[in-house]
Parts: sequence; structure tokens; C-alpha cells
Amino acid sequence: MASKIAIQDFDDITYNPFDSDEINFGATLDPYPQIAEWRATAPVIEGDYRSKMGLTSALYPDRKVFTVVGTKEILETLTDMDRFSNEGYKFNIGRTFGEGSISTMDNPEHGRWRKIFQKIFLPQNVKPWGEEIVDPIVKGLMDKFIPRGEADLIEEFTILYPFAIIYKQLDLPVDDIRTFQRLAIGQTDYVNADKAIEAGRKQGVYFSQLVEERRKHPGDDLVSLLANTEVDGDYLPDLVLISFLRQLMNAAGDTTYRGTSILLTALLDNPDQFDAIRADRSLIPQAIEEALRWDGPVLVQLRMAKVDTMLGGVAIPAGSLLDVVAGAANRDPAIFADPDRFDIFRERKPHFSFSRGPHICVGQHLARVEMTRALHAVLDNLPNLRFDPDKPRPEIRGSMMRVPRHLHVRFGD
Repeated sequence: MASKIAIQDFDDITYNPFDSDEINFGATLDPYPQIAEWRATAPVIEGDYRSKMGLTSALYPDRKVFTVVGTKEILETLTDMDRFSNEGYKFNIGRTFGEGSISTMDNPEHGRWRKIFQKIFLPQNVKPWGEEIVDPIVKGLMDKFIPRGEADLIEEFTILYPFAIIYKQLDLPVDDIRTFQRLAIGQTDYVNADKAIEAGRKQGVYFSQLVEERRKHPGDDLVSLLANTEVDGDYLPDLVLISFLRQLMNAAGDTTYRGTSILLTALLDNPDQFDAIRADRSLIPQAIEEALRWDGPVLVQLRMAKVDTMLGGVAIPAGSLLDVVAGAANRDPAIFADPDRFDIFRERKPHFSFSRGPHICVGQHLARVEMTRALHAVLDNLPNLRFDPDKPRPEIRGSMMRVPRHLHVRFGD
């Protein structure tokens, strides 16, 4: 049941949110040597990560900020909810996704609403979506460029398919897809805060109408499911539900696009490992986990100190913000041997790319399903996939969030 409700684009139709990626998240080719240098100096450093990486701080209040790069301290900050809070996110995503975002909440409120999302996004529930939803969308995109024998897999595939999957799950009008994607990306343009807030407001208006419509006429779409799922007598309040729908566009769309792009780039850069997967597709899960570890799409997570405390020998005043560099833990040589090397055969250990503790990513199982189906489709439909020798090699860039801008390939004979 496709909705007849229309969504409004930005007032300034010349504004292009896709141009804001570098301003917001940086264009650093390799931030890891700098991160390793910090980690070797101290596990906790005063000052915010963005400024240290030469970026403009955005939507942060005037308060102390610390950068956490020691693995022990990263784990401590992400899991000790008595000392560290997720309320720090109220200063950025809370302003665009809404104050009902579970990412800004602590327990018991967080746990009360998260259990409903967890019920819907359990592995056994999202697995069938791979064949029913992901595969047709991926096939439709690939059919457009397969006859050419060449493509830019970013522009023509990875930046499109995760968003198209969300639109299908929500049963949204196909004609509105481009507008939805513009607003979803614009929600995190914190340097242009007015545009980020406008994007969140317009999605909020739309989703409020959509939820009302789907409660009156429920279907088998995700909006209807979220609006009508009950756990222990609780239903999601509209404020929480609408904030989640706003965030879904970014969390499930943007990060999956980045993760898939990095995975394909890494495999093409390591043809022996790609050949191994071609010969044995049971290696796909470990390839996905290694890509997430090696260069996860989101390097930094945010927490706020609830009390005066010590962390890594540094005094942290209550109310301070902490930039928790998950990428530092993912490349800690004390945990991962030769951590800067992409190696799908390395010993499997948990990474930090989906966070840890109570706020571990609720959509991680769906992300894995989408990346798995995408890689299967690449193997099935793009034989002899290789970099296009006549085009520039991809460069994974970013200080906060990582992705290559282009992935020019050829395939076939």
C-alpha cells in the first residue's frame, strides 16, 4: 500500500546535501597513523576529535571534550552506563532526528523502547528480507549497467541500494526516493545546521502523517509493523517511532552504503582474497566483519560523563563530552595482529564498529544481510570484476565517516 502523502524537498532546491560530506566528515586519506600516535601517547586526550582532525566542531555546546583512543577506555566508556551517558547525542542527532531518538536515551527509558525494535530486527526476522526485498532491488540496479561491462559501483550501486531497500520496507512512493535520500543525507549536515534541522523537521511532518495513515490502514510494511508491535504491554510512542524512522534513513542507508563500498574496494585491492571468496562463499561473513573492523564506516561515537570520574588516568568532569574513537580499538595491535592490513583470514575477534554495550546497533543484523546479498550479487553478475585501468583508483577518505567517492570497475571478458 504505497502512501499518497507527499514529502517536501528543501526550500532551497539548489542545496546539494551530497556536497557536504567532506565538510562534515573530512577528506583525510588515512587517519589511522594519527590515531595510533595518540594511542601511543595516552588513552585519553583533552580536546575534541573533530578539531584535532582539522574539522569544524558542529552543534556542540561550550563544554569540555575529550578524545578516547585506548581500547580499555573505549570499552569502559561504551559499556559503563553508570558513569557515561548517551545524552551527548542530544546536541547533534537529537536536534535533527528528534528528542525521541533512542540513541539519546539511557536506561530504563532506552531499554523500554529498544526491546520493541529488537523484536522486529532479530536475525530470524530480517533474514527473509534478503531474498524478498534486497535481491530484487539489487538486480534492478545491476541490470542497468551490466550490458556496458563497466560501472562506477558507488554512483550506480552502493549509494543507491540501501536507501531503495528502506523505501521498499516502508512502502514509500518510488517518485519520492530522490527527495528522501536528499533529506536523509541532509539530516547530518551539521556544519549547515539550518539545513540539517530543516531536513529533520520535514521528515517529521511526513512520518507523522504516514504513521497515522498506517495505523488506520495497516499493511505488511515496516511502518505498520513498528506502529503496531507490542512488547510487555508497551507500544512505541509517536515521538520515539518518528525519531526512529528519521534515523533509519541515515543509520541503515548511509552506513550500509559506506560499509559495502569499503568492502568491495578492499576485496578488489586484495585479489587473492577476492578469488578465495569466489571459490568459497562461506568466507563472505568473515570478509564483511573484516571490512567493518579494518575501516568501519563510522570511526567515532559520542558519550557524556554523568559524574566526575577518572578515565585512563585523566580527570573527566561531569557533563564533559567524550569522542570515543572506535576505529582506534579496531586497529589496536594489542588485539589485532598487523591491524592496518585487510585480511579476511585473520583470527575472528569482536570489532567496535557497531558499538558495544546497551547501545550496540539494533540494525546490525539487517546491515549484514544487505551487505551479504550485495556481495553475492556482485559474484553472480559481475564476472572477472576488476578496477578500470583507465580510471582513477578508489580512495577511501574521511575522518569521521569513511567511504570512497568512486569505484570504477570493469567486468566480463
